[in-house]
Amino acid sequence: MNFFCKNFFFIVLVLNASLSAQTKKIYHKDWIDFNKNGTKDIYEDQTKDVEERINNLVSLMTMEEKTMQLVTLYGYGRVATDELPTRSWKNELWKDGLANIDEASNGVSKKAKYTFPYSKHVWALNKIQTFFVEETRLGIPVEFTNEGIRGLNHVKATSFPAQIGMGSTWNPELLYKVGQVIGKEAYALGYNNIYSPVLDVARDQRWGRIVESFGEDPFLVSEYGVQISKGIQEQGVVNTLKHYAVYSAPKGGRDGNVRVDPHITWRDMHLMYLYPFKRAIQETNIMGVMSSYNDYDGDPITGSHYFLTELLRDTYGFKGYVVSDSEALAYLHYQHHVVDSYKQAVLKAITAGLNVRTTFNPPNKFIEPLRELVYEGTIPMALLDQRVKEVLHVKFKEGLFDKPYKEAALADKVVKTDAHKALSLQASRESIILLKNANNTLPLDKNKLKNVLVCGPTAKDTISSVSRYGALRTHTVSGYEGIVNHLKDKVEVTFAEGIDIKDENWPDSEVFDIPLNDEEKTMIADAVTKAEKTDAIILFVGEEKEMVGENLSRTSLDLPGHQQKLITALSKTGKPLIVVLINGHPLSVNYADRQADAILQGWFPGEFGGQAIAEIIFGNYNPGGHLPVTMLKTVGQIPFNFPYKPNAHAGQAKEGPNGTGKSRIVTELYPFGHGLSYTTFGYSNLKINNKLTTKSGTLTVNFEVENTGDRAGDVVPQFYINDEVSSLTVYKWQLRGFKRIHLKPNEKRTVSFTITPKALEFINLDREFVVEKGVFNIAIGNSSTDFQLKGSFNIDE
Repeated sequence: MNFFCKNFFFIVLVLNASLSAQTKKIYHKDWIDFNKNGTKDIYEDQTKDVEERINNLVSLMTMEEKTMQLVTLYGYGRVATDELPTRSWKNELWKDGLANIDEASNGVSKKAKYTFPYSKHVWALNKIQTFFVEETRLGIPVEFTNEGIRGLNHVKATSFPAQIGMGSTWNPELLYKVGQVIGKEAYALGYNNIYSPVLDVARDQRWGRIVESFGEDPFLVSEYGVQISKGIQEQGVVNTLKHYAVYSAPKGGRDGNVRVDPHITWRDMHLMYLYPFKRAIQETNIMGVMSSYNDYDGDPITGSHYFLTELLRDTYGFKGYVVSDSEALAYLHYQHHVVDSYKQAVLKAITAGLNVRTTFNPPNKFIEPLRELVYEGTIPMALLDQRVKEVLHVKFKEGLFDKPYKEAALADKVVKTDAHKALSLQASRESIILLKNANNTLPLDKNKLKNVLVCGPTAKDTISSVSRYGALRTHTVSGYEGIVNHLKDKVEVTFAEGIDIKDENWPDSEVFDIPLNDEEKTMIADAVTKAEKTDAIILFVGEEKEMVGENLSRTSLDLPGHQQKLITALSKTGKPLIVVLINGHPLSVNYADRQADAILQGWFPGEFGGQAIAEIIFGNYNPGGHLPVTMLKTVGQIPFNFPYKPNAHAGQAKEGPNGTGKSRIVTELYPFGHGLSYTTFGYSNLKINNKLTTKSGTLTVNFEVENTGDRAGDVVPQFYINDEVSSLTVYKWQLRGFKRIHLKPNEKRTVSFTITPKALEFINLDREFVVEKGVFNIAIGNSSTDFQLKGSFNIDE
């Protein structure tokens, strides 16, 4: 090494040592000198009121520092070009800070080196945080954000079933525990704000993101949303609700570039689509909301003062900050065309109530026009200050100004523990629904079997159970692997793929029939030959991840490709045929319903899904899941869902002077709330204790439910209410309570549901939420069509 190099490295070492000595002086026992002035300023004083600290900090900020609190930097491999801070960061925009860094080394980008071990990831985030605390003028900590709708979106985090699967558990207490796991793992890994849960009410079965929804009923979605939010928040992590608002009803169920024009009435919007957001905000400490791409009645949400301020903050009482869903802000210009430039889109969104722009391009794309608007006075400093304060409010609540760093070693002890994996397995078990079980075909008795055929294009699928917004690169047990492991060489397991998941012309083949080619005929023939030599057939069919999810709506709800032809061929063997659906859309499996002996709805069942499916098929676990959506006989029935207005699902009159005959399919394949068990349950002894008025009081419903079979199992009593006469037409029946209860054979338990007047509200002609006097009917049962007990009560005052 020459003399120049030796001296250069010596100087660098001296400078680094000097800098380290200086920065260590900012850390004190009970405060951090973020602005490095040697004085405990108000915003640095942990004993001061949060609002006082925020006001002090904003008073010290430059315009440049304020604007940087309104933008996201996507992590390394997404937008950022460095995984760890470099000297060049002192010349980047974020020398003045950042609102947040999203997906920092979480593993979505395979370029990232600091994803695993978990402690290594925390170390990396602490290094990034050190830059913002020690190397920016005011030391404002950055917030680390991440996705987490089916487990934390991080490499080797605990993975859970898809949200529609968790919606099938009908167990909010389970979802609370899932929220706890997401929150614990997020906190341990250094994240502060998790984008979860999705509270979109999915009313169109064609919509691609129905797999990310808890279901079609607003009450059901709300119960889950409240509980999973509580679980996340209790771990010291903020959660951000997705996707506000009216996002889940694109015209024709289409997604992708068609993120506009939901055909929803004003009352349905509030009673159906906004209801879960309102409840989660008002019943938990929600600090984040993601503004959606779409419009409502021509008013784009991300540029709407009504949605982002009047409704969200003034009516619901939201105190956190609003982050844009990716290109939602830019869409104001080039999709909705309500402004003539991106700069005007920035103005409209910030004025409406947006706080942080988040998308997959560098911060300067947003910061430059924002600063121009401030320089011009078009965005007043008072408005800029307000938006910044709302962001800082969240950062202070997260404790970033008190404890900006996380303990790296803790992560290895907290993430994906045995307890977390056990909960994941339980969630998979509880998510699976027994749709059909003719002649008690299930469970199979493995002691009476010599050979079973595991067949079908989704039997070995594992990719579908690892989503973009959930845990990454985790081992997933496929259905085939689960069955092989469960039988452990006691029963011979034969495999045949049977058919590809789609044909070469899909999705065009959804609208015209494509004959089987020679290869497909051979595959089906091979499956049939093997089936004839076995004692039972377990057939896995459904969808792959490229068929359902974001930007992946469908034209048909039938099984893709030629899967139905495989079902038909196997059914002719006369062997017991068990169909397992691995899918995201609720499919119109009419032929399977007629030809199969038993059907399990598995959805995308999580990392232990295959194990759970095997346990259910062979009787080690009694299924107790119920449908959170309506399964239709044909896509032509859409819209068809629960709840619905009186006679909205009715057919034509067949006789009489107005008779038109029979011209359409009226009934669903399986109704909302449907789910079978290996045992039976009886309901009795309904008692109603009514102390309700239109303004106050409670109604308590008590009844008994008994396991009348010979096997322990879970029952889900569902509580529905009907307003007999109202001044406006309201939904015929509304879900207002449910509980998942485990009962041993012959065990009987008293179940109670209690409601307040809020459960009976509707919106009158003056657009007020009211309860009217009159007669209300109640029903208790196993689904929205299987009522076991009925009663009524009056509200007289």
